[in-house]
Amino acid sequence: MSVSTRKITPSLWFDSEAEKAAAFYCSIFNNSAVTKTSYFGESGPGPAGSVMVVEFEIEGQPFIGLNGGPHFTFNPAVSFTVHCSSQEEVDYYWTKLVEEGREDQCGWLQDKYGLSWQIVPDSLTEMLQDENTEKAEAAMKAMLQMKKIIIADVKKAYDEAR
Repeated sequence: MSVSTRKITPSLWFDSEAEKAAAFYCSIFNNSAVTKTSYFGESGPGPAGSVMVVEFEIEGQPFIGLNGGPHFTFNPAVSFTVHCSSQEEVDYYWTKLVEEGREDQCGWLQDKYGLSWQIVPDSLTEMLQDENTEKAEAAMKAMLQMKKIIIADVKKAYDEAR
């Protein structure tokens, strides 16, 4: 589905790295590709012939990357959640996305472009939503001590609660 046929498409503002960022994200996720690149013309505002907009898809979700200059930067108020079915998936996405970036608490990280991601095991969500509040609280307490989520450690705390 093209960007123009979607009702909502996330648009990401980069200084000048939209093309590199799109290639980086597409190299990490399956079913991902750059779908269109547009360039500045003589009227600017960027240098003529340089990349203005990159349209790309990650796992079927379209995105737009705009080279808009240094006026705005990312912050953790907006993040993208990657749902993971195993520790292997958590480890894979964490390692790839945090490369040259920064680890944050509770499964959050910022990639090398400053974009925030949450790498979340599905089992963590299930434990945190358990109707047994003692078990859910134990899982929460364990998670709050972590940067990258280690499922076995959260599960151990969860299982030990009553």
